[in-house]
Amino acid sequence: MADSKKENLFELVSSDYIESEKIVAPKYSYWNSVARSFFSKKINYIVLFLLFLIFFLSFVQPEFSGYDPMVTPNINKPETWLLNPSFKYWFGTDDYGNSLFDAVWAGARTSLLLSFIASIINMFLGVVIGAIWGYSKTVDKFMTEVYNVVSNVPLILFIMVFMYIVGAGFWQLVAAMTITGWIYIAYFIRTQVIIIRDREYNLASRCLGTGKMRMIKNNILPYMTSVIVTLLSRELPSYISYEVFLSYIGVGIDNRTPSLGRLIQNMSVYMDNKPHVFWIPVIVASVVTVTLYVIGQSLADSSDPKTHMM
Repeated sequence: MADSKKENLFELVSSDYIESEKIVAPKYSYWNSVARSFFSKKINYIVLFLLFLIFFLSFVQPEFSGYDPMVTPNINKPETWLLNPSFKYWFGTDDYGNSLFDAVWAGARTSLLLSFIASIINMFLGVVIGAIWGYSKTVDKFMTEVYNVVSNVPLILFIMVFMYIVGAGFWQLVAAMTITGWIYIAYFIRTQVIIIRDREYNLASRCLGTGKMRMIKNNILPYMTSVIVTLLSRELPSYISYEVFLSYIGVGIDNRTPSLGRLIQNMSVYMDNKPHVFWIPVIVASVVTVTLYVIGQSLADSSDPKTHMM
């Protein structure tokens, strides 16, 4: 009787070679995991909303406001100059009677465009050249000497001298920021590549005859996603800061193009009697740079595979 009960406790399972080779594991998507990690923090929803609002006001609002820094419709109406904030003029008016709200967001659009264009150029050149620089020992010798020469000149000093030579302007400032700006990114990427290139799986792949460019594209750069995002989160706000500073001292954006730096420079003379016309553009510039930095850091943390481990 006892033997019959024991027989009922077990069931004979036939062996299946094909089924035994299948690995049962939950499906994993890297970018889904990044999104899950990013949206798990409630503060990121607030920052994303603030970023969307900044982009909307910077790129949509100026299209409807019709603001033009070269047109001063109220120049002959002194009673409209430097008005305090009101329901009609949310930020007040500037020294020509134009809406300061319109001027600020038209300037923010220029500063953001400048930052994105310069960041894209520098990041692309920096990542590509840095990956080749770190993988090839021949290129490493040459590029290291170039870096030693360029890095001895502070970037902000180089930009200022370049702008004094070619003159103020949007594209001139983009050129000044990108001529040597990429090399600092490339050097950082080069260091990271050197750390990764001699790991066991890369040595095995090299022994199997994998080409250099394929090694860089498939074996090295995918492991540096969080590093690249971290660099981008620093680059975007830094170029806005450069623009504000250089335009403030008169060597950045020209007078025909609205920008936050140019607006701050123009409004600085009214700090004593009308301080709001100076501090409002300063606060907006600070909010834009901090928002970009925070969202970039959150994305960098979320893109780090270590944060996806359960």
